[in-house]
Amino acid sequence: MSTTLINPVLTQQTKEIKRIFKLQLENQYNLGNSSASERIAKLKKLHKAVLKYRPEIKEALFKDYRKHPSEVDLSEIYPVTSEIKHTKKMLRSWMSNRSVSTPLALMGSSSEIRYEPKGVVLIISPWNFPINLTLGPLVSAIAAGNAVMIKPSEMTPNASAFMKKMLEEIFEENEVAVVEGGVETSTELLKLPFNHIFFTGAPSIGKIVMRAAAEHLTSVTLELGGKSPTIVDETANIDTAAKRIAWGKYLNNGQVCIAPDYLFVHESKKEAFIKAFKKYMHKFYTEDASKESSYARIVNNRHYKRVKSYVDDAVAKGAKIEAGGNFDSQQDYIAPTLMTNVSKDSSLMTEEIFGPILPVYSFTNIDTVIQEINSREKPLALYIYSNRNKNINHIINNTRAGGTCINQNAVHFFNTNLPFGGSNNSGIGKAHGFEGFKAFSNNRGVLKQHIPNALELLMPPYNNFKQKLIDLTIKWF
Repeated sequence: MSTTLINPVLTQQTKEIKRIFKLQLENQYNLGNSSASERIAKLKKLHKAVLKYRPEIKEALFKDYRKHPSEVDLSEIYPVTSEIKHTKKMLRSWMSNRSVSTPLALMGSSSEIRYEPKGVVLIISPWNFPINLTLGPLVSAIAAGNAVMIKPSEMTPNASAFMKKMLEEIFEENEVAVVEGGVETSTELLKLPFNHIFFTGAPSIGKIVMRAAAEHLTSVTLELGGKSPTIVDETANIDTAAKRIAWGKYLNNGQVCIAPDYLFVHESKKEAFIKAFKKYMHKFYTEDASKESSYARIVNNRHYKRVKSYVDDAVAKGAKIEAGGNFDSQQDYIAPTLMTNVSKDSSLMTEEIFGPILPVYSFTNIDTVIQEINSREKPLALYIYSNRNKNINHIINNTRAGGTCINQNAVHFFNTNLPFGGSNNSGIGKAHGFEGFKAFSNNRGVLKQHIPNALELLMPPYNNFKQKLIDLTIKWF
């Protein structure tokens, strides 16, 4: 006789999830019918709380992976407060009904687009920027008038616990609720018929989310990742490129979905670039980054081992460590590392690195670089360092990516007027600003008939005269 083991904790949590979901279902139309002023008031409360709890946010992220307080301000606090301020400013305009033209064949009617909330939505957020990538989508969901359930990452337990505490102070659970837990919790949540799911994480998990969403025909926004290439051509300012790429690569210990993942430098500039890059590595983090408080750590030992295994594999296949390459398992420390001669079939080049390792290749023909990039999945970001518009446009026109920076990297994320997101394997749908509002909204087409129009002359029964009118309509209207 077989015995089925039942986890009482999970069973209780499943009941709790269903209870909250039911409350939010019952409240969705109240939220959906809220005014712009009411939604802005909620965003103001969230803004005030984020600023009030800045010290607690910094403390939580330091406990989770030794993130420097200033880096928390720049990469966690600012993106959220910027998103809130932009949304408060624009929300009345976004919520306004938008008149559109009506074809002459439908004369006598008017048409408009109304943005209505999708209803009850789920946000599954990642561990690498737990505050930013949880509260940013939440701003858009609130602005669009939804009820929201949030599943933050279990890998940053201090940040997740803080967000639960803060959001419970601001919102009733029939409006915004945080559910903590691991994979089992996500699995239980994904069984429910949400009206939209906003997921940020790895493409492999994004596929699981999308399969679960398909069971209920739930729409999704998938903010994924991948290997974002960077190109430095022969016209680029090498010192500036090295400085900006070093910052973009080692921010958050390289645990950034839009970090430069691998680099192509024109052969004529390779040695100068490596020299300049080393200079900025040491300027930012000294020659021993393990003693520099500005340098974060890998989030946990499992991910430390994953990244270290990529480096070990590359070295075994002939790669050279140009700088860095130091490890300390006790504190999940991996030094800022620059590598050359990395085999294309090594783990560093077949997997998203998500750590402080940068492989560098040289090139002489830009079309060879483009061919290499296009042989892979579409990246979340592609970065170009060049002072020649012909080269820039050639690269952009012959590649595909979620977003691109020219002579910069990663900062396009901070522009709330730009759509942010990937393409295919690097993501589905866009976020930030109006695009985030639209992600959590249904753009409902509404046509209103004012006076009888020609269509009524074309209703059955059909005859030769009506057929001639139909022919004229097809030809001229």
